[in-house]
Amino acid sequence: MAPEPDSNPIKEDEDDDNVAPSHHPSAPSDELFSISTTVDPSYIISLIRKLLPRDVKNDHDSDGVDACNASNQGLKTNHMKESVVSPCEDEMLNSSHDKIETMDTLDGFDELARQEKTGEVSCSRFEDSSISVREKAWEEYGCILWDLAASRIHAEFMVQNLMLEVLLASLIVSQSTRVTEISLGILGNLVCHEIPMKQIASTDKLIEIVVDQLFLDDTPCLCEACRLLTLGLQGSECVIWAKALQSEHNLCRVIWVAENTLNPQLLEKSIGLLLAILESQQEVVSILLPTLMNLGLSSLLINLLTFEMSKLASERIPERYSILDLILRTIEALSVLDDYSQDICSNKEVFRLVSDLVRLPDKVEVANSCITAAVLIANILIDAADLASEISQDLPFLEGLLDIFPFASDDPEARSALWSIMARLLVQVQESEISSSSLQQYVSVLVSKSDLIEDDLLDHQLDDSNENNVSSITSAAKQNARTTAVSCYVE
Repeated sequence: MAPEPDSNPIKEDEDDDNVAPSHHPSAPSDELFSISTTVDPSYIISLIRKLLPRDVKNDHDSDGVDACNASNQGLKTNHMKESVVSPCEDEMLNSSHDKIETMDTLDGFDELARQEKTGEVSCSRFEDSSISVREKAWEEYGCILWDLAASRIHAEFMVQNLMLEVLLASLIVSQSTRVTEISLGILGNLVCHEIPMKQIASTDKLIEIVVDQLFLDDTPCLCEACRLLTLGLQGSECVIWAKALQSEHNLCRVIWVAENTLNPQLLEKSIGLLLAILESQQEVVSILLPTLMNLGLSSLLINLLTFEMSKLASERIPERYSILDLILRTIEALSVLDDYSQDICSNKEVFRLVSDLVRLPDKVEVANSCITAAVLIANILIDAADLASEISQDLPFLEGLLDIFPFASDDPEARSALWSIMARLLVQVQESEISSSSLQQYVSVLVSKSDLIEDDLLDHQLDDSNENNVSSITSAAKQNARTTAVSCYVE
């Protein structure tokens, strides 16, 4: 969600400074629109027009395009402007092309000169203190549209009125990271709706330009770029997004960002992007995953899990809980892919780390991560059944496993995974030679947690009967694991 604007957007339209340039057509009357909204449609159009980049002019001797012909020209460009300059430098560069626009910022330069003489600004004023009035206005209008794009009705109306063409032009010519961030944020909200999603996918060069934003060195921009790519890969046009992202150059950048960022939000967004790839359609997985694996995806995930577990052991930081869960979910998603599961299931370090998480005494704050860890362990034991013997007599593990049952009460897959692990452990105990004292301790743990076991068996009988009607094969597998565990438990 974009930040709240400082002023009333409706009143802003009444200011003389906001009158559209003469070469822009006036916004049509709201009487011409039939959309159901509390926001005046002509006001939305006026906001879109105010986002037109300054480089978009009627002459064609620059990298910009004719504003009046934006939709027909496709807003093509031969290169991305990678360098980032300050707003003041942007004003000076444009002043030689348009003397009228220079007048808008002349007072701003005079004020900066006065502040410099009085020592009120530092030598870095071009980077921090000299944001132009025009850029501030752009930010305000852009944030309003960012919020409005969350509504399906508004989003569809925007794409019908050249919103995508304007955003594409802004991404191409903008030298402001804030403008880029807002543009990506608007697109991120638009892509949540089916019709705008299809329009974005069919807009020439737009997705490619979005992918290029991964190479910026600005954290907010990278967060929005990862969020937008994640949403694109989760939608109906995911294959188009995957093809735009598929080069080794692009995927290497995604891996690099996830591996090197120290910002928790960016780490969460980059891991979320990797998870979206693994959970997308099979064609997307086929396009992107081989390259990612060659670039060291499995090693990256294991290293990230190791780091997050070390942080969890030393101190509890709530903002990192969601990161830990995302990493586990991504590893779990990789563990069920036939051609790549061995990279995870054969790695004993992964098994040790997730087992440590299950043993954790206080699970309330990281309950979701513990559930994911249990599902991952169940997947690993399918491919590496011998590992069950290593934990079959591990009483803290058994106790921790049973403690997860209440957290998984609404998750049939997790409950099935828990029962699958229990069945393997109890079968190992039955088949192995165990001392009477160890057996007594084992039974003591089971008895102390018997309420949890009974509650799960009683509370979900109805679920099992419903599953029988939906998928007899899946339900039978779940019941077999549960029956095996219970029979061993009774014996």
